[in-house]
Amino acid sequence: MSDLSANKPEPSDYASLLFESGKFDEAKKVLMECIQGDPYNYQALILLGKINLFCNNFTEAEEYLTLANELRMEEVEPKQLLAELFYRQDRFQDAATFYQKLGKEKKSERFWSFKDNKPYTIECTQEITSIKMIKTDPLPVIQVKINSNETVNLLIDTGAAEIIIDKEYANEIGLEIFGSDMGTFAGGKKAEITFSKIDSIAFAGLKISHVPVTILPTRAFSQIFGGLRIDGIIGTVLFYHFITTMDYINGELIFRIKSEENLRAFEQEIKELKPIENPFWMAGDHFMVAWGSLNQSEPVLLFVDTGLAGGGFTGAKSTIEKAGIELDEEKAISVMGGGGTLKAIPFVVDELALGDTVEKNIRGFFSGQFVIENMLGFKIGGILSHGFFRKYSLTFDFIDMKIILVKKTEKK
Repeated sequence: MSDLSANKPEPSDYASLLFESGKFDEAKKVLMECIQGDPYNYQALILLGKINLFCNNFTEAEEYLTLANELRMEEVEPKQLLAELFYRQDRFQDAATFYQKLGKEKKSERFWSFKDNKPYTIECTQEITSIKMIKTDPLPVIQVKINSNETVNLLIDTGAAEIIIDKEYANEIGLEIFGSDMGTFAGGKKAEITFSKIDSIAFAGLKISHVPVTILPTRAFSQIFGGLRIDGIIGTVLFYHFITTMDYINGELIFRIKSEENLRAFEQEIKELKPIENPFWMAGDHFMVAWGSLNQSEPVLLFVDTGLAGGGFTGAKSTIEKAGIELDEEKAISVMGGGGTLKAIPFVVDELALGDTVEKNIRGFFSGQFVIENMLGFKIGGILSHGFFRKYSLTFDFIDMKIILVKKTEKK
């Protein structure tokens, strides 16, 4: 990685450079020094709020962001971050207050509608729930019940945030609508996202009630699943309410009740399997990023988005070029993304790494505009996806903020 200490600027500016480079821990150290000398440094407070939010350090994040908001009541950013902070903690009434201040009436209306119900109420008879995937490729699919209706098929994709319900299916079961917005997807494609909620999602003896959802036409994905109807998507927001494992080898999705006790028991369970742990940070409502590399090039932050069917990597053109990969436009193919069909150039990554986890000959795609590269205020070099994780059990620990990988053998 480049040396940002050369010709070091003022501490707050230096911290900003570290943050933009994804060096969040280093940035935090500099920022703590900044506010010791200047406790009302607005930019330092904002960055400290963000970094603590990325680490799920909610108390610290709220402290810094609240002070930043009080210092500059006219600014939008602290209000956006506070809304995000409260949303992530299921404090929907607090989130609604800030969305209202931001003029996002429909968004706040949906959150106000939860006032008599606890979001993500979990009902189960055991600490661990496992459900078989009915398909593992091209992406994992499980069967669930929405609002106690008939069984439907939902694919698993950490590139999604909230649970997504297919547009036609939402109409069939009469979901309430709370407005819409435009979303940006792979290749810069845009599509309308509609906000709603469901009474419950249930599977394998586990029931989660009072759940916000978004609506998109997911049945369009059915063609890549051999005609299996795809009625929705399970994304990262549901995942972070549990200790969640995608066991690709044994074809299981496993939810452990999120507690220190269950986490330590799980760590003990896999101790002999030589797990590889990778720290990660989560920006926005689902952008889980961790350090990795392509072809032994300099480390880059990669977004762990498991929903790239048929591939294990996509990314910014600059990342691909630095890895010495040549793109042949004559090999372009049509692929399906969240915003519709787009052109993608396939290629092969000789060596793809997430921390100390290395896989070789991973298929990748380049689909033009990589919209998230600088969208979050720091550089994301690419996306790690299905093809990279296919030989592993992949666990997301939102307590200690670690991605845990175990290369497993099939159960006897």
